[in-house]
Amino acid sequence: MKKSICLLFLLLPFGVFAQSLKVLNLQCEYKTNPLGIESLKPKLSWQMQSDARNIMQTAYRVLVADDAAKLANNNADVWDSGKVSSSASLQVSYNGKPMQAAKTYYWKVMIWDNHGKASAWSNITNWQMGLLTKADWHNAEWIAYDKLPDSSAIVPFYHGKGPKKLGAANDVLPLMRKGFNVNGKLKKATLYLCGLGHFELSLNGKKVGDHFLDPGWTKYDKQALYVPFDITDQLVSGKNTIGVTLGNGFYYIPRDRRYRKLTGAFGYPKMICRLMLEYDKSRVDNVVSDGSWKTTPSPVTFSSIYGGEDYNANLEQPGWDTNNFDDSKWRGVVKVDGIPELNAQMAEPLKIMQELKPQSKKQLANGAWIYDLGQNFSGIPQISVQGKKGDTVRIIPAELVNEDGSANQKASGSPHYYSYVLKGNGIETWHPLFTYYGFRYLQVQGAVPQGETNTSQQPIIVDVKGLHTRNSAVTVGNFACSNELFNKTFKLIDWAMKSNMASVFTDCPHREKLGWLEEAHLVGSSLHYNYDIVGLARKCINDMRISQTEDGLIPEISPEYVKFDEPFRDSPEWGSNAVILPWYVFQWYGDKEVLTQNYDMIKRYLAYLDKKSKNHLLYQGLGDWYDLGPNPPGVSQLTPQGITATSLYYYDLDIAAKIATLLGKNDDAVSYKKVAAEVKQAYNKTFFNAETKQYGTGSQAANAMSIYAGLVESQYKKAVVNNIVKDIRGRGNALTAGDIGYRYLLRVLDDEGLSDVIYDMNSRADVPGYGYQLAHGATALTESWAALPSVSNNHFMLGHLMEWFYSGLAGIRPTDDAIAFNKIEIRPEAVGNVTWAKANYQSPYGNISSSWAKGKGQFKLEVSIPANTTASIFMPVKNNAAIMVDGQNIKTRHDIKFIGYHDGKAEIKAGSGNYTFIAK
Repeated sequence: MKKSICLLFLLLPFGVFAQSLKVLNLQCEYKTNPLGIESLKPKLSWQMQSDARNIMQTAYRVLVADDAAKLANNNADVWDSGKVSSSASLQVSYNGKPMQAAKTYYWKVMIWDNHGKASAWSNITNWQMGLLTKADWHNAEWIAYDKLPDSSAIVPFYHGKGPKKLGAANDVLPLMRKGFNVNGKLKKATLYLCGLGHFELSLNGKKVGDHFLDPGWTKYDKQALYVPFDITDQLVSGKNTIGVTLGNGFYYIPRDRRYRKLTGAFGYPKMICRLMLEYDKSRVDNVVSDGSWKTTPSPVTFSSIYGGEDYNANLEQPGWDTNNFDDSKWRGVVKVDGIPELNAQMAEPLKIMQELKPQSKKQLANGAWIYDLGQNFSGIPQISVQGKKGDTVRIIPAELVNEDGSANQKASGSPHYYSYVLKGNGIETWHPLFTYYGFRYLQVQGAVPQGETNTSQQPIIVDVKGLHTRNSAVTVGNFACSNELFNKTFKLIDWAMKSNMASVFTDCPHREKLGWLEEAHLVGSSLHYNYDIVGLARKCINDMRISQTEDGLIPEISPEYVKFDEPFRDSPEWGSNAVILPWYVFQWYGDKEVLTQNYDMIKRYLAYLDKKSKNHLLYQGLGDWYDLGPNPPGVSQLTPQGITATSLYYYDLDIAAKIATLLGKNDDAVSYKKVAAEVKQAYNKTFFNAETKQYGTGSQAANAMSIYAGLVESQYKKAVVNNIVKDIRGRGNALTAGDIGYRYLLRVLDDEGLSDVIYDMNSRADVPGYGYQLAHGATALTESWAALPSVSNNHFMLGHLMEWFYSGLAGIRPTDDAIAFNKIEIRPEAVGNVTWAKANYQSPYGNISSSWAKGKGQFKLEVSIPANTTASIFMPVKNNAAIMVDGQNIKTRHDIKFIGYHDGKAEIKAGSGNYTFIAK
């Protein structure tokens, strides 16, 4: 009998008996078990997993209930989609009973595949709705320690220190507390809190969560964000106490002698909260911010997002956020005005993501000690010291050092420092709460490292470390190859990316911390291979929509706290992010809703550009910022004014026509195509030289952007591409393109099969570029190609090569018509001395991986394609190469399709699964 069963198993077709179809990674609005969902029709997504190949979803069924127990019994009292014939597994709209504010919903899904197999039900997950209207706050009030007089508000901000009449002005960073009772069997407790500019939340003496600089910063005269917390497990029966510490952030920038890029004040720190206590039998109690709360100054005596932070440990009040604390000497809170719009924070919060320890230390001539952490990063210092009550330790962070070894803040915002006043009670550990900086070095003054000579009896430094803070977006990609320079370049760019993912895509983590918009679309394509940035990208888009002016302008920074002078306010290369980023988010993640929500913004911006154009051409702005010309970097030197702005204007119009068509706005689509044709005609008439086949001066940026935007007539394209290559080769494979042009230079070369040129251009260390920066000691991407010490040394605007590491060397890229990588190309480029490369990318459909190696007369390629997608695989092999897949001749396989050889590659069509190809 056993032998018969074994024989039957062996005779069964592969994929029938062995197939295991599962549904996993359920998400609501891109999040797992999220709180604060405000969409009335939340979008649901899931992934498929199967042992078999060529798996596609053919149908799904979603069940939603208001209780997990009901759902376990398949009682979908909120929504049962029924069996829906569809391959859709991303952004499936909920379509059941109306959503209720603050309510938790439970859901699960099952699917059917193209082999007639049905999965089991997925695990049960949930989402909780946010507070949808003002009434949902249950009469919670905005409260503060003090109210800033309306006459003292500074909105918009001044650039720099502002007029002398402002004078000095510091504020109180308050503690806020409230006691309450839990009476009965608690099912769930959710706290919704907005504390401006930032807050630290504690409950019964312990910090709630692990967030840093909550909530994300916004344009506070129009919008603020609240953060939901599930605090069920931290509550006890009976008495409990909420504690909140408030900081300034961008809400209030104090005026003193420290560094500040901007001077502004929306108001003094304030907060609003609602605690919802859900008990058995549907009873709900609420604890809200109101006049009954108590407040007092905190030990944080100074905090500036630009200048640093001071803390006096002698002002601590132990147990202030616990039940038995006597707050009779505290004052009552002041009720203050609110914010026009409150929304849940949906971008990932900032967190402390890594600890960095000193690699070395040395004493300076002035007695201070300088610690080298070995890496330039965004974050805060943490220090452990022991000394006498009243002793003061000062910490000065810096990304560079002077010749004498001291901290150099000349290009990163000076002075920025932290001061800690000891209470004299054993070892004291402290780090700032409400600010951060970009640094590699920490200069500590007023203290001596443990074990060193200490004749003046200064405090002893027990420990120093750097805490790397950033947006906690999940890592979704990895890359490595045999070329060590490229591996180091990957880390160089990645550190700048991490350091500039905050509440906005910042330019640098020290000097400015502003959301300069060109980076989001130019480097966003690189960034999304490494991190799941959908939440941060959507926040960036919302910030632009809120900052858009009445006449349609999208300013170069968003949120727009300050109105910069031209050309730093109206540059189409920056403002075009309002058109490009929503489209990219749709392409990357399948989010059609982002197009619908922001279509009016797109339309208004293009109308603005139309009015600004002169004979359909745009001449304002910065051009190819920081290109490599004869002068110090800044406004474009090599590319004539008008080329970069107009080419992106044309690119915008092309995208807008596609969006309009997708949304069924056909008249708009026709109009955009008409204007685009007029722009193209004017552009080529003005900038194209038909004899030389060059645009403008023939710079790398001018020619590449003209090609990528689609402005070059087809009969001239090859000649223009050849001119790009000729320019690069003529410079000894040196680059000249800057912040705007370099991304398009790489894309054109990659798309035209010229990755060998990209390799040669980025394999040098003797001319400005990535290798040059590394050779000059950079550990994060710098603002200038030449790693100049006079500008930022942690800047991610030139990080475009990251995209090529994935799309070119490893070869993972979407097809032109792909949505969320549902159609994949694996097109590795075996160039230069690279003998192997590997990368993986966790796409919305699942993991995509490509790993190749060449040598000993063969080319080996291992590929993973997720279920519910298809792939075109291109192997860089000769036309007579024999190709095996999983040990069999490719031409004998029926589960994949060999297309043939062309353009130096063998093309193969495949569905989902894991494959190993060997070509000899």
